[in-house]
Amino acid sequence: MFGVLAMPRERLINEDYDYMNVLRSKMSKEMLEKLLRIKDPELHRWIADIIVTTNPDSVYLITGEEDFDYVRKTALKNKEELPTVYPKHTVHFDGPKDLARDRKNTKILLPGGQKIPYINTLDREEGLTEIKKILPGMMKGKVMFIGFYCFGPKRSPFTMHAVQVTDSAYVAHNENILYRVCYDEFVERAPNLEYARFLHSAGERDDNGWTKNIDKRRIYIDLHDYTVYSVNTQYGGNTIGLKKLMFRLCIYKGYQEGWLCEHMFIAGVKGPGDRITYFTGAFPAGCGKTSTTFTSDTIVGDDLAIIKEVNGIARGVNPEIGMFGIIDGVNPIDDPQLYEMLINPDHEIIFSNVLLTDEGKVWWNGKAEEPRPGINYAGRWWPGKKDESGREIRPSHPNARFTISLRYLKNLDPHVDDPMGVPIGAMVFGGRDPDTWVPVEEAYDWVHGIITKAAALESEKTAAILEKAGVREFNPFAILDFLSVSIGKFIELHLKFAKKLKVVPKIFSVNYFLKDEKGNYLAEKVDKRVWLKWMELRVHNEIGAIKTPTGLIPIYEDLVKLFRKHLDKEYPEWLYEKEFMLRIPQHLAKIERIWSIYEKIPDTPPILFEVLREQKERLKEARNRWGDYVSPFKFDRK
Repeated sequence: MFGVLAMPRERLINEDYDYMNVLRSKMSKEMLEKLLRIKDPELHRWIADIIVTTNPDSVYLITGEEDFDYVRKTALKNKEELPTVYPKHTVHFDGPKDLARDRKNTKILLPGGQKIPYINTLDREEGLTEIKKILPGMMKGKVMFIGFYCFGPKRSPFTMHAVQVTDSAYVAHNENILYRVCYDEFVERAPNLEYARFLHSAGERDDNGWTKNIDKRRIYIDLHDYTVYSVNTQYGGNTIGLKKLMFRLCIYKGYQEGWLCEHMFIAGVKGPGDRITYFTGAFPAGCGKTSTTFTSDTIVGDDLAIIKEVNGIARGVNPEIGMFGIIDGVNPIDDPQLYEMLINPDHEIIFSNVLLTDEGKVWWNGKAEEPRPGINYAGRWWPGKKDESGREIRPSHPNARFTISLRYLKNLDPHVDDPMGVPIGAMVFGGRDPDTWVPVEEAYDWVHGIITKAAALESEKTAAILEKAGVREFNPFAILDFLSVSIGKFIELHLKFAKKLKVVPKIFSVNYFLKDEKGNYLAEKVDKRVWLKWMELRVHNEIGAIKTPTGLIPIYEDLVKLFRKHLDKEYPEWLYEKEFMLRIPQHLAKIERIWSIYEKIPDTPPILFEVLREQKERLKEARNRWGDYVSPFKFDRK
């Protein structure tokens, strides 16, 4: 439990004072009346604490769509966003040192200096003391925005609630697009409404509008009373409270209460007779998650999922109503629907860290034209511009983003706002894997899938984090950066969750990045539509499969039919054999890597090692019989 019902919440000022006078000093009569409609004195005192500590010029409450225009205009006035030739399109730049999630300075605050393997933690008292020293005066000369949001559909048993306080109109603008404003629920349910709290300040900004004091960038998540502090940063992944910061709180609450908060899309795939089967999918950033979402037939969400058991069925909701997506590589051939959404002048869009040309047009890698001189994430840009090391500066950053509402989707699922969500038929796990996993494979069962596909997920790093891209790393459930409980406990939660279910979702792995001996990708981007259609049929046991030592793979003849039906192209036997070959040395090496990681994690469930051991033995038996590399035609059909 958390929030006002759970405990007195952490304050920035541990002394009594006339907080109503403070509120009156910075808030107009209209704004104060809006705040006081929420009958929660503890919230009022927290807001007053922030005012006294950070010293904003004024306070503005976001209570409905009537406030959106003011926020957007303020972002432009402050030059946090820049105009384009299209009035509804704006561009934001974070600055060259603030272009991705900051793993190093994002920390879970735990009492007594507790440690969790693979999770960046900090003693709670130490972290709070530091933040309280950084915050004084940070909002001087700025408007302080307060937003009230739902993390999920309105009036849903799945939904969490949050208050976002920020001095960035850009952050507030993002929140208004990405989440449902639910001030009305705060008014109706206070003081009996639990909610998370987010306090953000971009800090001092330079002449470019970029945060200056990057050395004091801190993102601290206090699990003890569900409050997140984010300072001296503007990048959305560090600042948009209800995005990956709320996600960590959601994971923790789900662990406490026995449900799942996942880094997953939710999408519907059509089967025979226009049947819709709902899939969730977990991929690290830049690994095909968004493109898989858009390859599906209906879309509930592209990034996050809350999954609970309802009458023996796993049901999922998307806590968001917008996308904060990677734009790099989005093009009219591979991503036609998303591309059309992003070039539509009538759609409200925030582009971040792209190229804004002198003509006021937006350019990113994938745009169907050549880049022209303008400004980008590093300042003034022109074709051929190089950095101090002599390397050419890309016009648009690899982690450039777009913020857009899901409401613009032509194939938005009709149940996107359903308070009870949609039934989940399968979970899919994928990453950047050049040499091991086949393009699509079904786990034997839930336990086998959770351990060998979810808990064993590895992927090459991408530009979404401030580290070197291209290095393969361990990323279980595609969620490692966001975990607020140990990996062992997170695995155990999944194993227990399935025991509540009458219908257990199938688990699949996918891999769009398998390469041949020359380093070329074997699959085309569009092929994922066939993998989705095959999985949909497997969920309903309407198509056969081949049993291998690592799972169940498609029968060649079935794929031939699916490629013809859904992509109108041939699927040659030689390609099937290359794509679905069992690469035993790579699989055995992977098991050794995963085993060595989990044996250092004290609360790893023992069954994980049992399942890995069994898989290792099956692989060794296959190698003894057929050698290191085994054609899929060697295995028996199931």
